[in-house]
Amino acid sequence: MISIGELRSLLARYGVRPSKSKGQNYLIDRRVAEREVEHLGITGEDRVLEVGPGFGILTSALLDRTSDLTVVELEAGAAQYLRDTFPRINIIQGDFLEVDVPAFDLFISNVPYSISSPLLFRLLDMEFKRAVVMVQREFAERMAATPKDKEYSRLSVNVYYRAECKLLENVPRSRFWPEPEVDSTVVLLTPRSAPFQVSDEKHYLKLVDVLFQQRRKKIGTVLKQKRMLPEGARETVPYIDERVERLTPEQIAELSDALVNFRA
Repeated sequence: MISIGELRSLLARYGVRPSKSKGQNYLIDRRVAEREVEHLGITGEDRVLEVGPGFGILTSALLDRTSDLTVVELEAGAAQYLRDTFPRINIIQGDFLEVDVPAFDLFISNVPYSISSPLLFRLLDMEFKRAVVMVQREFAERMAATPKDKEYSRLSVNVYYRAECKLLENVPRSRFWPEPEVDSTVVLLTPRSAPFQVSDEKHYLKLVDVLFQQRRKKIGTVLKQKRMLPEGARETVPYIDERVERLTPEQIAELSDALVNFRA
């Protein structure tokens, strides 16, 4: 464990104040950090990207296994600490959602809660071999949810479409400072080809987004409101009287293809 006193001292020295609105909670259990890095499975040729390193609890564990490490840190004070402490790593000061990053093979982050969704969606658009992320437990459950689960969402479908998702371990809130209001979960993402085909990926992903915005309404009602249901299509397009929260990603693909083919 890193002591809270030690962490407070670093925060004061580098002029950093944890922001509740940004979801900034620092991991203080080195054993958890070590397990996260183990799950990443670093080999000698891997280029590693860490986002939100803060005061380096993951960074130090990563450097025991790789010399090819790039970190992205938003806070100026934390970035300066990293320069002072780890001079041989590549440090990018800025917002991961906005900065350009070099090509990487492995990704790791204890994700600030406030950017979990946009960070994950950006990551899924990138090329990589594996990612280990620690997120709020509820968010992790949404990532891995299926239609039978109440957590099933747009996030669930997008993750399933792009990667294998495995929930590795729950981490109690007591392992962070300041202590957050919820527990966290470590998640492993392994990109893979989609387990089904769609004729128009852009249309499919847009359809997922639109339908989950009004998940309780019948699909036909939502499509009509959004002017996505062509005239005369109701008789031939499947699942019109269902709700999207009951459909598998594959069934949503059937719906998407039927809409695209009807217009063709």
